[in-house]
Amino acid sequence: MTLFVDMDEVIADTYGAHIERFNARHGTALSREQCMGGEVWQQVPEYRQTIWNHYYEPGFFRELNPIAHSQEVLRELVEKYEVFIASAAMQFPNSLKEKHEWLDEHFPFIHWRNRILCGDKHILRGDILIDDRSHNLETFQGRSILFTSPHNIHTTGFERLDNWQDAADRLL
Repeated sequence: MTLFVDMDEVIADTYGAHIERFNARHGTALSREQCMGGEVWQQVPEYRQTIWNHYYEPGFFRELNPIAHSQEVLRELVEKYEVFIASAAMQFPNSLKEKHEWLDEHFPFIHWRNRILCGDKHILRGDILIDDRSHNLETFQGRSILFTSPHNIHTTGFERLDNWQDAADRLL
């Protein structure tokens, strides 16, 4: 079976990076809990463009932390499935290179041939897609699984994984 796994907010903590960068630059204490149910910028709408600009900063994608237990569980999943990392990586200039380097460091057991760094995921054809964005799941023709992130806690209509331990329980 073919399993596609998104990067941002599924194996890489982009959400947390936005909060950390915002707090460091503005001397604030914005928390993940305060942002539940929306995007980070929605808690501080006057800084929407500032937060969006994080994506353009060199190192943003390269310095992300892995989501808890994603490395261990994915290492097991590659033994059972044909696993591909599928991430939108064309929108931001540094994204493609930095995501590739990040995967080399944190997920070296996923060969570069099993990395789909694309512009739009509607082209994916396989058995399972794990993603945090419902618009990517809506067009997928296999089993669509929403990975919980603060921005999607109110999204319904999809099978949901709350964390990588949950993924291990259901997919291994």
